[in-house]
This record gives sequence, C-alpha cells and structure tokens, in this order.
Amino acid sequence: MKMKRVLAIAAVAAAALTAGTSAVATNGQTPNGLTAEAEAFTKVDRNTQWNQVQKLKLDFPTFHTQGMSLVGDKIFLSSVEIIEPSVRYPSPVDGYDRSAGEGRGHVFVIDRQGKLLKDIVLGEGDIYHPGGTDFDGENVWVPVAEYRPNSSSIVYTINPDTYEVTEQFRQADHVGGVVADRKTKRISGVSWGSRKLFTWNGQGALLGTQANPSHFIDYQDCEYAGAGHQLCSGVTNLKTADGKPFQLGGLALTDLATGEVVHEVPSQLFSTAGHSMTRNPVALESDGGVLRMFAAPDDGEEIAGTELFVFEARP
Repeated sequence: MKMKRVLAIAAVAAAALTAGTSAVATNGQTPNGLTAEAEAFTKVDRNTQWNQVQKLKLDFPTFHTQGMSLVGDKIFLSSVEIIEPSVRYPSPVDGYDRSAGEGRGHVFVIDRQGKLLKDIVLGEGDIYHPGGTDFDGENVWVPVAEYRPNSSSIVYTINPDTYEVTEQFRQADHVGGVVADRKTKRISGVSWGSRKLFTWNGQGALLGTQANPSHFIDYQDCEYAGAGHQLCSGVTNLKTADGKPFQLGGLALTDLATGEVVHEVPSQLFSTAGHSMTRNPVALESDGGVLRMFAAPDDGEEIAGTELFVFEARP
C-alpha cells in the first residue's frame, strides 16, 4: 500500500507539471538579490535528494542538444544538426585545429508536454553551432558559433511570443554560451570549453576577457541568477584508472565579474544513454519550496533518443 501511495503521488506531481499549472519559474529575487532558483541552489549539497518526476521522449529530430531556457509554459531548446563532422588537422591550418564541417543550428520551442511548437533555424555558413541560452525576461539569448575553437560567432535574441530573430552582435571567437545581466544590461559569455570568460556591453562591444578560475567542469549552459551571478551546468570528460571514459557533471553558482565560484555541487544523476544529467541543456526553476531541474542530455540518435528529464528537490 505504501508503494502504491508513493507512485500515486509521483503521478499527480507529473500530471501537474505537464499541465503547466504549478511549474512557472518565479525568477523573483530574494532579499540578497539572488533569484529564487539560485537561493535554493545555495542549500543544495551532495546529500540532497533529487526525485525524478517526469521523463518525456521528444518525438521529433533533436540532433545534438545544447542549451535550454524556460519561458512560462514554453521551453526553448537549442541544438546542432551535424551534416558533415569537423575533422582534426594533423597540424593547425590558418589557426584552426580542425575543419569547419557542415551543419544547421536549431532552437526548438516545445511545450511542457514535449510537443514541438516551432523550429527556429539560426546561423550562417560555417557558423551553425548554437550554445547555452538565457532568458532575460523579454528575449531568449542564443550564441551560434563555428564548431571549432578560436573561430567566430553570432549572438542572437529570439522574441518568445513572435519568434522574431534579431542579430545582436558578432565575436571573433567561439562563444559557447551567454547570460544577460538584467541589472547592468551587460552580456557575459564563455568560450570553447568555458576556459575563457567574456563580457560585452549592451551594444555588443567587448569590454574584456579573463581566464576561468575554475577547472572543475566546463560550463555548457548558464542562466542569470541575480545580483551579478550566473548559475551554470556542465561536464568534464575524464578517465578512470584503467583508461575508460568518465563524465563528471556538476552545477555552479558563479560571480559574473570575477568568475569565482560561490557554490558548486557534483551531479550524481545519469541519463538513459549514460551521460551525466548536466551534459548540455539544463534549466532550474523554483516552485514554492521545490527546486526543479529540467535536463535533456542525450542526443537524438542515442539509445532512447532525446528525453526531457525533470527532477525535484527540497533543499
């Protein structure tokens, strides 16, 4: 009887979530200026229990998913469709370590039941790799880069109601993710592997770069966290003692000005294909005393395709 009751509660929670009645991101600020999501995250540690409340199969071609932003009942999911893979050169050619390859950039707009509402194609020429996204309260920010380091990028915004796309600025480097600071109107970003941190003004003029002081994970997807902070997810590909690959995942709250980590935790959740749950698209929202994490780590061609996972914790 106890097990039936637990399953019934989980089913009700999932139904409420898919109906969109109790799962609207607050994005409100706490007394210390952080968003409710970031404030809740500061209480998360390795012992926090994350309960899976939903797993949805996305029934459309999803390719290699990258970033995610929650906008009310809509989810904006960026992805790269690889038509011709890039190939590493034996030695650098014109400053590049690999060919450009060929592909197409997508931002899929889905509802909370996983239904595809819109497929927005972004990029031009060799610039086809979308990265981590952020919603600034008015627009969704999406960088699209060449699929190689030290290359070039275009940063776009998408109106979440009309789906109108606007080019904001270009950068002569690979920009893998961006965050819009709602207070200062500055834009922050990360490079290939997030080893370099960028800061631009609201018009896209580069104000400066700095080395990422953290070497724990490579940030893949970040969102504004209030009070000059960002909340990032990502992975680092390591090896075990016998040389087998191991994917270390984690989440980090960082200071946008200094890059310093304020709070971080490893991820101990894994997908159907065996990826860390924080590989690529991740978004958090606060719903009362619940911290909810959305993740879509698996690619479309993997064992179960791309699934949208939803976990809840009460830190």
